Amino acid sequence: MLRTLSPVSLGVLCALGAMAAFSTGDALVKALGGSLSVFEIGLFTTIFSFLPALFSKPREERWRDTFKLRRPRLIILVALCRTLSAILITYAFITIPLAEAYCLVFLIPVLATILSVVVLKEEVSLDRWALVVVSFLGVLLVVRPGFREIELGHIFAFICALAAAVSLTTIRLISGAERRVTLFALPGLFTLAANLVGVFVVGFTWPSPLLLGGLVVCGVLGGIGYLLQLKGVALAPASRVAPMQYSQIVWALLFGALFFDEVPDAISLAGLGVIVAAGLANIFADGARTRIAGRWAEYRARRDNPSPDDFKGPGPDPV
Repeated sequence: MLRTLSPVSLGVLCALGAMAAFSTGDALVKALGGSLSVFEIGLFTTIFSFLPALFSKPREERWRDTFKLRRPRLIILVALCRTLSAILITYAFITIPLAEAYCLVFLIPVLATILSVVVLKEEVSLDRWALVVVSFLGVLLVVRPGFREIELGHIFAFICALAAAVSLTTIRLISGAERRVTLFALPGLFTLAANLVGVFVVGFTWPSPLLLGGLVVCGVLGGIGYLLQLKGVALAPASRVAPMQYSQIVWALLFGALFFDEVPDAISLAGLGVIVAAGLANIFADGARTRIAGRWAEYRARRDNPSPDDFKGPGPDPV
């Protein structure tokens, strides 16, 4: 079935899978936050995130090629952005409700769409710009700045969204040039180094077997999610992949309600509904435009190159 999908559709599916993996890992990070420091969680999850790469590395690529950079400035920018976003969002998940952290992270599609126009020179239609604005308004309904206290976790989540959008857009620029091992391993090494420094500063406590098992699962899910995200942005435009981030709303509500007793109020639910509606409208509008464009191209082809059957009159009446 996957073979019958277009590259863009397959890229969208990869992005959806990445968001599911990230969301499950994020919920585990929140659960572990009361027992371990942010840097210790980041250290172990980064180490274990390398496990999926051991089974997905292309045969023609070698690990020692990780540092053979073709566009060094851009790949280092990706590594720095991913390191920053990983540390900041871990703190946000631990200190503020999961749904609120996600809503600020949901600014990634908004920021990525803007960057896709400014940096990638992609064309974004007027209706998509309208949906971007609506999505941003939905985020404001959930967080409600000025009407409630804004904590450091909220600020960190917003900075995380900005860094992630820059990373997503930059990966789109270099995905065809850099090796997969570079795109996967180098950001992980940067994150590992940053967390090692953090653990050295704040101290280290060896986790219990149960906590260590949770860290292993977090790391593996993060690695799988990142590999799927790399594949998604390589197959589809950033402005098509980015809206898949909205699927994390469902996961946020599910995990928050089931495990953390976090149920958004009516206004927050309305904001979440606005975000979901805008995201789905974006996806369906793209699909409709693609179908219309395909039918128009077919019509133009038949008009410009008519077949002999187009000039035949009606056939004999059936007996």
